Formats: sequence, C-alpha cells, structure tokens
Amino acid sequence: MKHLVTIVFALFLATTSAQTSSVQKTGPLTKVSPETVGMSVERLNRIDAMLQKAVDDKQVPGVVALIARNGKIVFDNTYGMADNQSKKAMINEAIFRIASQSKAITSTAVMMLWEEGKFRMDDPISKYIPEFGEAVVLDTFNEKDSTYTTKPATSQITIRDLITHTSGLGYGVIDGDERFKKIYAKAGITDLFTTEEITIGESVKKLAKLPLHHNPGEKFTYSEGLDVLGYLIEVLSGMPFDQFLRTRIFDPLGMNDTWFYLPKDKQDRLVAVQQKVDGAWKKYPTTFYDTDYPKKGAMRFFSGGAGLSSTAKDYATFLQMYLNEGELNGKRLLSRTTVQSIMGNQTDTLFGAGKKYYGLAFGVVTPEGQDAGGEGSTGTFDWGGYFNTQYFADPKEKIIGILMKQTQGDTGDETSWKFRQMVFAAVDD
Repeated sequence: MKHLVTIVFALFLATTSAQTSSVQKTGPLTKVSPETVGMSVERLNRIDAMLQKAVDDKQVPGVVALIARNGKIVFDNTYGMADNQSKKAMINEAIFRIASQSKAITSTAVMMLWEEGKFRMDDPISKYIPEFGEAVVLDTFNEKDSTYTTKPATSQITIRDLITHTSGLGYGVIDGDERFKKIYAKAGITDLFTTEEITIGESVKKLAKLPLHHNPGEKFTYSEGLDVLGYLIEVLSGMPFDQFLRTRIFDPLGMNDTWFYLPKDKQDRLVAVQQKVDGAWKKYPTTFYDTDYPKKGAMRFFSGGAGLSSTAKDYATFLQMYLNEGELNGKRLLSRTTVQSIMGNQTDTLFGAGKKYYGLAFGVVTPEGQDAGGEGSTGTFDWGGYFNTQYFADPKEKIIGILMKQTQGDTGDETSWKFRQMVFAAVDD
C-alpha cells in the first residue's frame, strides 16, 4: 500500500509541475490550401509525382509525406502499401517505428527537467547514477575471448556529453567498432528496442561498467547516451520514463499516437518493416530484434534513443512546438531561451566541420549548409530513424517536412534527398 501511495504521489507531482500555461496561444496544425501560406501547388505536385514514381519503381513500398508551413499543413499524402503481403494500403494515420527520432523527444524531456533546476548540464552522470563511477577508456582488446584492459579517462561523463554523443559510449550491435560490438554483446547490453524482459535501468547499469571509446568530450561517437538519459529522467522525476513522456509531452501536445508500445486499438495501424527480395516486398525477418516489438513481448524497455513509434502528424506537432519556440496549444513545454540553447552549437567541429553541427537534440544546418543548397535555411534542424524515417524543420521559413517509410536494406531509395530539396524549392512568396 505504501508503494502504491508513493507512485500516485509521484504522478501527482509530475502532472502538477508539468508544462505551464503560456501567454502565447498558437493552435494545433490544421490543413489549408498551399497558396495561403506561400507554397506553390504546381511545385508540390512535383513532389507528389516523385513519391508516386518511387513506389512504382519499387524504391519504397509505401510512404506518408507531410509538409507544413506557418503552422498549417499544405501536403499530407500517402503512397503505396503499409504491408504488401497483406495488401494493406498506406493511410495518413499510419504508425511508424521512428527509432532515432525518439532522441529529440528524450532530449526535450531532459531539458524540461533542466529548466526546473534538477541538474546542471556539466554535472557528472555518476552524481545521479552512481554505477558509472570513474570512467575508463578501452586500452587493449583480445580478439580471441573479447577480454580487454582499460585506462582511466581524463574526465568524467557529463549530462552534456550524453545528450551530444560525445561521452565515449558506444552503440553495441550497430557500433562502427567491432571490438565494442563484442564487448556489449558479452555484457548483455540491450542496444535499441526489444521484446525481452528488461528495463532501461537494468541495461544502463550494465552499460555503466563498460569501457569508453575515447575520453568524454573528445569526439562525436553516436551512442546509447539517450538511453542513459531516459533512465536519468526516471531517477530525477521518480516516475517511469513512458509515463513522464505521456504526462509532460504527449498529452499536452495532443500526440495521441506516439507510444513505446502500442495499445491494442492502435496496433493495426503499425506499418510493416519490409525489404526487397528478388524484386518483391517481403516482411523483414527477426534478426537481433523482432520488428513487432511495438506490439508484443515484455513491453518494459523504454528506449530513449530508439524505442518510440509515431505518426507523421504527431511528429509534425512536436516539431511545430519547436518552431513556436517551446509552445503549442497554449502550453509551454520549454522557454524560448532554452530552445535557443538546444539549437546552439554544442559540439564545435566534432560533428564534422561544414554543413551541420550538433546541438542538444538535433543536427543543425550552418550558413555553409544553407549556401550549398537543398538543406534549408541556417538553423534548420533535423534527424532521421533506423527504419527509414526523416524530418526537418526550418525556423526562418517556418517549414516542416516529414517523410515516413519502413524499410531495411538497400532498395535504391532516393526519396529522402529529393523530398527535402523539392520542399524548399516549393516556396513561392
């Protein structure tokens, strides 16, 4: 009974100290004719034809594409099939595994707690998750048995390091370094999404004991840092990570189709992950993960880095909150001053000098990227997901682009770069 009271009290605190009312009151995304917000119908028709041709040419089995400007949807089209084997057509409300698009949502949740004074960005993560202790870096590795030696790191992992992928942590089964694939596998790390009976806390505590690729802050190495931060949110908020996102972000924004694990009444909208086999679309088989994870298994692993599923409309709603500098529907999730920091250059040239830098949640286009063309204005922020999803949002032009697909393997798909390039070419004001 005491445990139940503690949970109820934690939920009460979370909801009562959640997002605040705002003097700004922008409305939800609604559909309008393109001309009313300075978009060319003829040029949007080119995008329509390009996406239909990609389906006809079997570059992709199915697509949902959404374009919004000034908080208004001007393009919300579907193409092809959600599941070729069952002949299920794609619909606007189709639900996609968004994988690494989860990272921006987790980062937002982290920054909401930062705004409440729960931590400083440069605090060591060991202050809140003691299992991280003193950081060590991989020194030698024995290929025969995967044993290794370590050396002390020159600094400790901070929360900023985790959110910017500069901590030195790896990504296990999708890591670019074979040594870390073996080390993580031997330690039983859950890397992305799973049907297995494990929690993020259990996985993160295993991860905390392992060596780093490099000293914290030294390089950009795409990692499980956002999974660690998902667990940090549980530690700081006193509530399960999925419930935190539901009460603090999804419900206030009306993102009713965004979940780690789908309720039964939404499962039939989940798009199949497909691959091309001998020129035909087939369901992707179970490999190191089961693609049906959003609707089966233990449903207890809330991966902040890769676990969410969502719709094009829901994710556009999330991005519109950022274009509104932290507010939507009269609810303020973040201060515009915090959004400014999130969009700032947090990685200098570690992310790769030139067209983009990495902020606290997104890749961000630089003046060089703008001038190269096809990427959007300076400050355009973006990312994508493992199952072939992508998004971008341009704060200057107030444009959002969402392209949702679910494929694995090389299919000859060129829709990603074409879509983005053609969206900005459709501006007509």
